[in-house]
Amino acid sequence: MTIDWPRLSIEWLLPSSPNDGGVVIIWPHQYPNSVIQMANQANNSCKVAIIGSGFGGLGMAYSLRKSGIDSIVILEKADDLGGTWRENTYPGCGCDVPSHFYSYSFESHYSWEWRYAKQSEILKYQHHIASKYDLEKHIRYRTEVTSTAYDDARAVWVLQMKDGSTLEAESVVSAVGQLHQAAYPKIAGREKFKGAAFHSAHWDHSFDLKDKKVAVIGSGASAVQFLPEIAKTVKSLELFQRSPGWTFPKAEKKLSNFELWLFNTFPILHTLDRLRIFLFIETLAKAYNGNKPLLWLVTALSKLQMRWQVRDPELRKKLTPEFAIGCKRLLLSNDWLPALTRSNVDVVVDAVTEITETGVRTADGKLHEVDAIIYGTGFAATQFLTPMRVTGRNGRDLHTDWAKGASAYLGMAISGYPNFYVLYGPNTNVGAGSIIFMLEQQQNYIAKLMKQRVQNNWRSIEVTAAAQARYKNEMDSRSAETTYSGDCQSWYKTAEGVNTNNWVGSMVEFRRRCAEPIAEDFQSEKASTAAA
Repeated sequence: MTIDWPRLSIEWLLPSSPNDGGVVIIWPHQYPNSVIQMANQANNSCKVAIIGSGFGGLGMAYSLRKSGIDSIVILEKADDLGGTWRENTYPGCGCDVPSHFYSYSFESHYSWEWRYAKQSEILKYQHHIASKYDLEKHIRYRTEVTSTAYDDARAVWVLQMKDGSTLEAESVVSAVGQLHQAAYPKIAGREKFKGAAFHSAHWDHSFDLKDKKVAVIGSGASAVQFLPEIAKTVKSLELFQRSPGWTFPKAEKKLSNFELWLFNTFPILHTLDRLRIFLFIETLAKAYNGNKPLLWLVTALSKLQMRWQVRDPELRKKLTPEFAIGCKRLLLSNDWLPALTRSNVDVVVDAVTEITETGVRTADGKLHEVDAIIYGTGFAATQFLTPMRVTGRNGRDLHTDWAKGASAYLGMAISGYPNFYVLYGPNTNVGAGSIIFMLEQQQNYIAKLMKQRVQNNWRSIEVTAAAQARYKNEMDSRSAETTYSGDCQSWYKTAEGVNTNNWVGSMVEFRRRCAEPIAEDFQSEKASTAAA
């Protein structure tokens, strides 16, 4: 069939409501325990259960309420909202997407202090969203979902919590994301180490790194941010690098009072800056998706930064990748390379073979004795939804279905799992772009499906197996033409080298494809007749 895609408007780049200001944010820890307990003991059924209260969960609740669906429960395992931005508090933690584009379209004219927002500022923005749009009333804190199973007879999902309680919902949206489960390297003896050891996602702020000998294992996006910060105070730092990543300059700065005044006084400037960022990122994405001249240009700029910031040819050789830009996430930083040239920092490229009681042993037999080991090894991004168990129609197990690689129609819908949706699911991450943009398209799409189900009195709705298979084949085929499928080890891919994480087109294309559900790709079941 021929699909007449609607033209892209700049609606997403514009605010849908003015920033009225004067919002008082009440933080979760200000609520007495009795209030939270009462919320958790509320009705045990709802129209929609959302798992997670990060950008995915908050935006989903907003879209549902905008669609007229208000019977919503957001289940949050922690005692605060925020998701990734609540969990990650390591030194230097921040976003690698410009803040004017790392925001919801319905709350885009936010007064960001930094060009690239820091973790605390992003978390503050999330609290602002929850407060201004009255979303926190839907959240049940300290409520961890361990499993969710579809009851075929009643067409409801039964969610089981860690504390033994249950919740029934007509529809479920998983908003746990891809970056929530810390990944540790499989290194022998990791439990033997007698010093301090922690993952960057679980930073131990009680341990003082000053004048300590520190080992950092991993050189991805998290290490790029925290290593330059801690290198200033540690006695010595050894970076154990499996493979280097391409770097790119970051236009990072704190906005002046005058710049803040301009953006707040003339909102059109904010919108134009958002549009500028959008166009730049969309252009950069083309380099990853087969535009060879553009890929050459981006590579040349990265090499120029390397040559300018790393004068030692031997060190430069260690830090220069042998794969194409985009195969691993591009590392935006002005501080990473200079930090690696410090006299108290050493880059070790020999493979780590063992962790001992006193340090790290490498393939050359050398024991590197240290006081602390920090794992900057990222997240188990390809292990979607783990460790939560999801059981669909006729007892189907989602992790069994996804054993050879996760797939979902538009990254959201899965055949055999009616009324169940995933945000930030397979092939929805962006190598260049804003995940909030991608999330908003998904949230609006899911809200439309749920509204259709209610209006048509459908018992259930699910994507067809044929539509999902066709979409997976498309993702696999198009991935082969991108740098994401290059010869490198990356969290974008499974152990078999299949790209299950990244979207393979432009953000504009994803928006078009999420504009309206295609009726032929879904099957529904009437509540009255129970016939498809």
